[in-house]
Amino acid sequence: MTQTIEARRAAFRALHAQGCFIIPNPWDIGSAQLLQHMGFKALASTSSGHAWSVGQQDGQVPLAQVLEHLRQLVQAVDLPINADFVAGYAAKPEGVEAHVGQAVATGIAGVSLEDATGDPAHPLRALPDAIERMQAARQAIDHSGADVLLVGRAENFLVGQPDLNDTVRRLQAYAEAGADCLYAPGIQSAGQIRTVVQAVAPKPVNVLIGNNQAVTLDDMAALGVRRISVGGALARCAWGALHKAATALAQGRFDAFDGALPYPQVNELFARARSGSA
Repeated sequence: MTQTIEARRAAFRALHAQGCFIIPNPWDIGSAQLLQHMGFKALASTSSGHAWSVGQQDGQVPLAQVLEHLRQLVQAVDLPINADFVAGYAAKPEGVEAHVGQAVATGIAGVSLEDATGDPAHPLRALPDAIERMQAARQAIDHSGADVLLVGRAENFLVGQPDLNDTVRRLQAYAEAGADCLYAPGIQSAGQIRTVVQAVAPKPVNVLIGNNQAVTLDDMAALGVRRISVGGALARCAWGALHKAATALAQGRFDAFDGALPYPQVNELFARARSGSA
C-alpha cells in the first residue's frame, strides 16, 4: 500500500467536507480490492455481509473476529475504511470506549455506532444511554490521537419505529455528543432526507440506499447528502447470483451463469491488486 494510515484518514475527512460520494460496502478482501480497482475513494465494512461470508447471522460475529476482519480490509486496499461497528459490542459505555479504541488500532478511518439494542421488545436504547455510549466512542477516538471519523446512527426506521421527529432528536444529540457524521438508515423520501440534512447542518449526513430506488448520486447531492452507502446490498447481490446458479445446478441445469465475469478478467484483477497497479 502506498498511502499511510494518517493520509487515508485525512483524505476520508476531506471527502466529507464538500460534494457527495458513494462509499460501497465490501464484505471480504476480494470484494474490497474489486471496489478499489473500480475507482471508489473510500469503503465501508458491512456487518451483515461479513457475517454471511463466515456463515453467521448479522450481529453474531464475535468482536475479535470483527477486529481481524477490519485489519484485513485496511491491509488489503489503499483506501480509507469506515467500520460498521454496530452497537460497539458492549453492554456498557465503558465497554464501547474500550472496543472503539481497539477498532481504531486496526487502522480504520471511520467508525459507525448505532443505537439499536437487538431486543425486539425494546429495539432502541433510551436516549440518555445512547448519548453516553456516543460520548464514550468519542472519548476513545480522542484518547487515541487518531483522526478517525465518528458516525452516529439513529436506527428508528430500521427497527420499526419510523418516527422522524425522534430520529432528528437522536441525531442532534449524537452530533452534540461528538459524532462527526450522522446517519439514519431507512429514511428514503426527499422530504425525510432534507429534514435530516437541515437538522444536523453543517455536519455531513450519510444516506443508505439498499434497494432499487430510482435516485441518483446527483439527486442525493441536491438534497445536501454528503455520502451514500449501500449496506449489505452488494453482498446480497452476490448471494442472489450464487443462489440462482446453484438452484439451476440442483435442478440438473447449467444455464444460469449469465453475468459471470470471465476467468481471465477476474484473475487479472487480483494480479493487479497484488502488484499495486491500477
